[in-house]
Amino acid sequence: MSDSPRAQARRWYLQRISAMVLAILVLVHLVIMVYAVRGGLSGAEILARTQGNAWLAVYYALFVLACAVHVPTGLANIAVEWAHWPASRALLMARGMALLLLVTGWRAVYAVFTGGAT
Repeated sequence: MSDSPRAQARRWYLQRISAMVLAILVLVHLVIMVYAVRGGLSGAEILARTQGNAWLAVYYALFVLACAVHVPTGLANIAVEWAHWPASRALLMARGMALLLLVTGWRAVYAVFTGGAT
């Protein structure tokens, strides 16, 4: 994690853009969940309806991607500013967290899409 002004600006923009994307995705997710639950659907019925739905798979894959950008960027900033970690250590931790979020999140999306455990 370089401390150059350009690198700091890039991280700032990534954090804000991913937050905007997440805000929209979370709002849509909540609306869908409230609609489904108020319609009397159980968790199993909701999963049955999502299986094989490519649009929902793409939607939630984008959700995972936005999380994988937003969360590690914030954690790296916290590690540097609050825990006084060296920038290189914070970057390594952030990259690991991004990879973990991508792998586990996309694995979950795949499992919901295919209807089976991975």
